Amino acid sequence: MNDNQSSYDINNAISGVLVVDKPVGLTSHDVVQIVRKGTNIRRAGHTGTLDPRASGVLVVLIGPAVRLSEYVSASDKRYQAIIRLGSSTDTYDSEGEITNTSAIEVTEEQFEAALQNFIGEIEQVPPPYSAVKVKGRKAYQMAREGKEVELEPRIIKVHNLELLEWAPPEAVVDVYCSSGTYVRSLANDLGNVLGCGAYLIGLRRTKSGRFTLRDAVPLSKLREAFDLGTWYQYVIPAAEALAEWPAISLTNEDVEAVQHGHRIPAEEELGEMVRGINEQGELVALLEYIPEDKAWQPRKVFFTS
Repeated sequence: MNDNQSSYDINNAISGVLVVDKPVGLTSHDVVQIVRKGTNIRRAGHTGTLDPRASGVLVVLIGPAVRLSEYVSASDKRYQAIIRLGSSTDTYDSEGEITNTSAIEVTEEQFEAALQNFIGEIEQVPPPYSAVKVKGRKAYQMAREGKEVELEPRIIKVHNLELLEWAPPEAVVDVYCSSGTYVRSLANDLGNVLGCGAYLIGLRRTKSGRFTLRDAVPLSKLREAFDLGTWYQYVIPAAEALAEWPAISLTNEDVEAVQHGHRIPAEEELGEMVRGINEQGELVALLEYIPEDKAWQPRKVFFTS
């Protein structure tokens, strides 16, 4: 076996998380492609799209950890959004064409009061220029063709909105929300409530699930690590991807049972789902609590050495 083959085998045994600080100008898919090439690991995927004009925390799962995607993707997100008052655009951001302009007669107090309308469980209509599919086609494709796009509202949850900076015509807002929230729509809807129009001119994701900018590696630094072969130091173990979930320790006998899809006794009910961790601290499986049997049922089993 040659050195390249050995390196390939070692890389593909890795399962974990790379938290990237995505720069403006690249798509989330671009970053995943860079990670695949740099790590020589084919199985890689992000857990929540960031638009090319947005920067910040992009969680990339690599190796078997990609199977955590549906759970990690559903995690709450946090952003710093720069909103410009006085105009609206057809894309709800600065890439679109201005559709109307109004005088800004809004005080800081009125702006903060308007924010309160969007806290809690609310209905939100995605932007017409979005990847939401309508009759099998992406909404932005139809919008670019000049077709009328009617998107159904969806229920989202906004945990908190805080005004960080008031410098009309711009305002910087901290947005803490559920997955699936369109901050562009939030800006546009806020402009409608204020009566002066508004659109998003800057967006930085500061948190995704449990991962924050403190965990994130600038893409330029990660690229250097790929070239030097030192990128392994930035991999966060898969077990930490869902660190907010309860965890149970598995004995070697438990691990063998779980790997064969068998239930194991539950000493206590910790929640609907838990992480099963082996004696080496590796993520073995995600398990669901079965109340009638007082047992844990494996739902997703991962490779473990």
